[in-house]
This record gives sequence, C-alpha cells and structure tokens, in this order.
Amino acid sequence: QPHFAELLITDTLLFLFITHAMRLIIRNFGLLSLTLQKQITSLLLLSFVFAFISSTCFISIQTFFKWDSDHIQKYSFLNNVIRQSFSTLLFLLIWNLIYFTYHYIEKSRQQQLDKIRLESLVKELELKTIKSHINPHFIFNALNSIRALVDENPERARTAITELSNILRSSMQAEKLETAPLERELSIVKDYLALEYIRFEDRLKVEYDIDEDTLDQPIPPMMLQTLVENAIKHGITQEKDGGLIRIISDFVGDHHELIVQNTGKLSEVFNTEGFGIASTQNRLNLIFGKKAQFELKTITDGIVEAKITIPISS
Repeated sequence: QPHFAELLITDTLLFLFITHAMRLIIRNFGLLSLTLQKQITSLLLLSFVFAFISSTCFISIQTFFKWDSDHIQKYSFLNNVIRQSFSTLLFLLIWNLIYFTYHYIEKSRQQQLDKIRLESLVKELELKTIKSHINPHFIFNALNSIRALVDENPERARTAITELSNILRSSMQAEKLETAPLERELSIVKDYLALEYIRFEDRLKVEYDIDEDTLDQPIPPMMLQTLVENAIKHGITQEKDGGLIRIISDFVGDHHELIVQNTGKLSEVFNTEGFGIASTQNRLNLIFGKKAQFELKTITDGIVEAKITIPISS
C-alpha cells in the first residue's frame, strides 16, 4: 500500500500519545484507588472515549495528507472515524487491561505486605503489653518474709534478698526477649519457690521431673514462673496443710511438654479472666500460633495440672 510507513508511524505515535494521556488521567484522578467495579467502569469509559479521539485524529491526518485516499473517500468522515474506532478500541482495551491488572496486583501485594507488617507490629505491641504486666505480685509477701528473717536468720535473709533480686532482674529482661531457654526460666522458678518456702516452710513441697535434653528448649519468658505463681496463689495457699508443686518437662512426640501440677481444686484454680491464664494463652497464640496448646485440668482428686505443649525447636 502507498503511504504504509507514514500510516504506521502516525498510528504508533498517536497510540503512544493517547496511552500517555490516559495514564495521566488515571493517576491524576486517582482511578486506581476506586473500588474494583468502578475501576472496570473507568477502564471501559476511557477506552471508548480515547478510541474515538485517536480515530478522529488519525482519520483527520489521513484526509489532510490524502493517504489511502480511495479508502477514505469511500465513506463519510464520521463513518471512517467510527470504523477506525472499533479497531483502536481493541488495542486500548488490551492496554488498559494490562495497566489496571498490573497495578491491581501490585496494590494487592503492597496491601498484603502492609498487613503482614501491621500484624507483626500488633504482635510485638501485644507481647510488650503482656510482659509489662509480668511483675510478681508475691514481692510484698517476700519482703515481709525477709523482714521477719532479718533478726532470726540474717544469713538466710541475705540469700532471700539475692533470690528476689534475681527474679526482678529476670522480669525486667523479659521485656527484651520473645523466648528464653527452659534452664534460665527454671532457675527463676527455683529462686521464687525458695522465697515462698520461707513463708510456707514445711507446708510447701516441691518436686522436679526434668528431662535434661529439654533444658535448651525455648519458652516464653516468665511463663513458667506465672504458672507456678498461680499454683501457689490458687492452690497451695487455699489448702490448710499446704501441698505439692511438681514441675515436669519432657518430649512427647514432636512437641515439648511443660507441666505444673499442684495440690488444689480446679474450681478454685481456674479463672479464665485471671491475668495468669489469659496471658499464657495469648502469648502462646502470638508466638507459636496454633502449634502450641495450653490446658488446665484436674488429673486426680486434689491435683490440678497446667500443661503447655510447644513445638520442638531444633
């Protein structure tokens, strides 16, 4: 065809100009921020309008320079514009579809990343909030017990102050940790129970059944302490003759089981509104998700068991 190169160049330049103009309109009017239904409507409307504009310009240029004059003269100007619009519309629809699809996928990906970042931030804030409440409420009892020992047994009083200091230091360090080795947490619990023994004396019996291979397993900091503290507060304290605290740590299948058993009754121990129980459940969910479980139940008459099941860390 004569003037084929001129027609191709003109059509290409018009397409570049038209698509650039559409892109400016899409960005300046914020069409990508609309709902999906409105975005589709905008895509169709833009394609129709700019197909007509592009075709009008193209036919006008053809007519002015008399390119492909036989074909142009065969129909009226409006008829030529309409016929040209149908072929141009197809290209613009494809361009808009690609443009909108790309930005829709990119927007969805960004929203997903923002959601993940937000969830991570919320998780971090929730953990910090929970940890900020982990201040042993036994401090006053411990101080009273130490005060009584100052005259009776000064050496034991000094040891008790060291034990209390260790617990408080560990509580403050818990703010910086998401998990800590069981061995570290067990050391804190032993200091705590040593302080409580001052108050209960022979009314408190403690047993440990710890698989040494579990000592390096990570657990949420101060969680074991919280469970033992609740066992003392809601179990041993309620019993006239005191009772037993048994701490068990073992591997069962592909999970690490951490168990605190105490003398008491479930009706007196279990309180879903209590901070100890609620914080244990929340922290396990935040750190391990559905892979970790917490259970509180009566295993025999007069013995209550709090069991945490955590995935084994290799």
